[in-house]
Amino acid sequence: MRPIETAATVRYTREEGLAEALRGADALFVYDFLSTAVPAAWHAADRLRWLHIASAGVDPVLFPELRASDVVLTNSRGVFDHSIAEYVLGVVLAFAKDFARSLDLQREGSWLHRETERVTGKRALVLGTGPIGQAIAGLLRAAGLRVAGVGRRAREDDPAFGTVYASDDLIERLPDADYVIAVAPLTEQTKGIFDARAFAAMKPSARFVNVGRGELVVTDDLIGALRDGELAGAALDVFDTEPLPANSPLWTMKNVLISPHMSGDFVGWRNTLVEVFADNFHRWRAGAELRNVVDKQLGYVPSPVR
Repeated sequence: MRPIETAATVRYTREEGLAEALRGADALFVYDFLSTAVPAAWHAADRLRWLHIASAGVDPVLFPELRASDVVLTNSRGVFDHSIAEYVLGVVLAFAKDFARSLDLQREGSWLHRETERVTGKRALVLGTGPIGQAIAGLLRAAGLRVAGVGRRAREDDPAFGTVYASDDLIERLPDADYVIAVAPLTEQTKGIFDARAFAAMKPSARFVNVGRGELVVTDDLIGALRDGELAGAALDVFDTEPLPANSPLWTMKNVLISPHMSGDFVGWRNTLVEVFADNFHRWRAGAELRNVVDKQLGYVPSPVR
């Protein structure tokens, strides 16, 4: 693939220089996908036509001025699907086979025989039916779980999930699930969707997995549910405050698995993100259709209607 520098003037900048770099720029590549600097520098975007972010989530750049503008927004959908699905399968197996306890006992030099759970026949409910959710469904089903999805539109013939329930029916479907996996994009509709009411609807033996956005969860409600036995465990890769504060009770809960926002990060992922942008850049220069165009009102790339 031809280097971008041969086809355009490229300015590299940190957050503090973003406004200056934006003046006169036609395109913006937000490589630091956790940065919140774009809204403050937006006043300098005097000729911007396209913004690409190096992540699947677009909430850091989806502010009102961008929504109202003619600037096309694209993301890096497709890069992390399979690695996040592998993470989810891994934590499901870790819970079922009690790996954390085995490691503790190994460090203690203690031989303690236990029985563990089978995952075959267990039910998983996945909130988020885009490509990442579809990849999760595929791996969980291959491991023997029965999987259903929760998405914007209910349907019975989804190729990945079979049955997809409407998001308005989430509370009604939670009591059936042994594993609840959150991978939905952050929108006004999904923010705080896992609250005290949602956790109370889950069966006490259920485990909750969040690989979507931290703000999908009301953290205090999750802590309360775990502490009060309303929930058997949680695997959390994302949090509403990152890094997770040192005084968070989640750190010391024996039924919680914590990872630092890394479920999708495989060896070479940074280069892959640049390759996705470069491919879109050459499409943009040629006037071709861009990949991963975000619907700025929905907050994500719409999946084709099946």
